Amino acid sequence: MSKLFICPFYHALSFFHCLICLSHGLNVTFGSPSGSDLIPPGACKSLNSSVIYANNEVDLAEVDIYGFDYDYTLAQYSNALNTLIYNTARDFLVEHFKYPEEIKTYDYLPNFAVRGLHYDIQKGLLMKIDAFHYIQPGTVYRGLTPLPDEEVLDLYGGTFHVPLQQDSGFYGKGPKVKQFMDIFSIPEMTLMAVANDFFITNDIEYDPVHLFKDVSEAIGMVHIKGYMYKWIMQDLDKFILRGDETDAVLHKLASHGKKLFLITNSPFSFVNSTSRDPSQQCFFKNGYRPFRRLDGNGDLRWEKITSLEKGQIYKQGNLFDFLRLTGWRGSKVLYFGDHLYSDLADLMLRHGWRTAAIVPELEHETKVVSAHRYAVNLTWLQALTGLMERLQIHRDAESRDVFVEWQKEREELRVMTKNLFNPQFGSIFRTLHNPTYFSRRLNRFSDIYMASLSCLLNYDLSYTFYPRRTPLQHEAPLWMDQLCTGCMKTPHLEDMANIR
Repeated sequence: MSKLFICPFYHALSFFHCLICLSHGLNVTFGSPSGSDLIPPGACKSLNSSVIYANNEVDLAEVDIYGFDYDYTLAQYSNALNTLIYNTARDFLVEHFKYPEEIKTYDYLPNFAVRGLHYDIQKGLLMKIDAFHYIQPGTVYRGLTPLPDEEVLDLYGGTFHVPLQQDSGFYGKGPKVKQFMDIFSIPEMTLMAVANDFFITNDIEYDPVHLFKDVSEAIGMVHIKGYMYKWIMQDLDKFILRGDETDAVLHKLASHGKKLFLITNSPFSFVNSTSRDPSQQCFFKNGYRPFRRLDGNGDLRWEKITSLEKGQIYKQGNLFDFLRLTGWRGSKVLYFGDHLYSDLADLMLRHGWRTAAIVPELEHETKVVSAHRYAVNLTWLQALTGLMERLQIHRDAESRDVFVEWQKEREELRVMTKNLFNPQFGSIFRTLHNPTYFSRRLNRFSDIYMASLSCLLNYDLSYTFYPRRTPLQHEAPLWMDQLCTGCMKTPHLEDMANIR
């Protein structure tokens, strides 16, 4: 029996190619790739960036204790902060590390890098890697210039695969490759690319390993010397986003009798001046440093800590003492953080806490995914891939010619789709068709994820988040619910309206 296929051919495809389809048993009618008939009727037309997405089932009614990281979790920062971090670290490179003065001519490039990229320390290459340790073609940059795929293959022994022993390791810090996982790393990646670009374009010999260490240290100096905290405290309105919403989240949780705590490595004076709702502040890094209480002036007290008391502020400490002193275990605790490794991984894997990832990039990514242009490109890309899969069994010359032409068009569509997110690296969640390494870690270390903490205002505190049952490769898509993730859950926006 012949099959009907709506064939929206464009680009180099022609009526001749439709005849090829007909010769292989496909009845072909013509459509337009920009028409609404190309998009499945059940597909979502728009996603809501205020939605909370679930990787695992989470019942908020079971959660009694809410914990938070501070930077980019309780406190959301504007992009203006990245520019200042970059400029100051760039100046450190020149003044402290004696790099050439001309590097100061490079301004910050706000849309160059995205979170989750990998950096080959020895080769000085910034790249995007998928969940299976493969480099995405077209996303490898030496300095500010993309490398041809052929050169990448030469550098990696004829493959795009990065071996496990060279990759970033469990916490993103492999011996040869580092993964940049937090939002603060975006100006660092940009400065890394700029510094490489300067030496390459000026034909100056340098060691990429030294450059990596110098840039990392220059970025670290911005934080260690307190510049970032000073900038924010001098102009809260410029640098702090969603302050009222965050305040409303904390009041909502407190009014429902939930216990709240804050874990941060930011200094007390900074957190105290930028927090509208004082919270229990703890900082732990290893299993040896005991907690110390701070008095009202922020000075360390000397008494031994035998319990953590509500309303008190503590410094140093460690996770094991924290668990011992509080007795908090398992799914009664939900912890929010933006760094998948340092904030969430151990809490989920070792201690059974529920975890929530803050992913501000969702606001931009959901806008792109909701765009009609993206839907058309992606739908036709999937259809074209299916046609190629079926056509490859035919070995005649005409079929081979059509396959080659479809292959070229498929690559064009992939590039077009990638560029809608970011021209250099595309989406932080996907490579060509696979999840990114970042996306794999997001699914592994977070039960739920959202664009900002304020998304919690849109849900009742007895709400249950259910992950969508997306079909495996060997399963048939028998349920329509998978098509509607993100738009069936209509947020209760009246809660947001009350605080504006």
